[in-house]
Amino acid sequence: MEEIKPLDVGHVVLRVRNLARSTPFYELLGFTKVAELGGAMAFFTATGQNHHDLALQAVGDDAPSPPPGSVGLYHVAIRYPSDDHVRAAFRRLSSAGVDIVGASDHGVSHSLYIRDPDGIELELYADVPDWKEQGEPVATIRPWDPR
Repeated sequence: MEEIKPLDVGHVVLRVRNLARSTPFYELLGFTKVAELGGAMAFFTATGQNHHDLALQAVGDDAPSPPPGSVGLYHVAIRYPSDDHVRAAFRRLSSAGVDIVGASDHGVSHSLYIRDPDGIELELYADVPDWKEQGEPVATIRPWDPR
């Protein structure tokens, strides 16, 4: 059988209750809104190299959240250039009263976990420099202080 291997994930589409509430939150993370479709969808870029890296689809203020532990999306990971960028995001988000779920040292990356206005969990992370040269990566879950 012929091997197939994706190069990357093209974009993520998240369902949210309200674009007017969610748009400023994702802009706080550093995304730039590039388009909106009639109040139903908003498109954001992280780097400017793609039309969009993230899209939000409004499903209405009364839309239910999935029950905890149900099948579906666990979280979306957003990679930043360095720990300094993740720390800056931590300071900005803490000042804005965003729900900080936790922070972890995974050996190969340092991660900050947050929830968006609809309760969607996001991982903001930076790779540990030179983790590939350290031999076989070992996944860990240790505390990490993003301050």
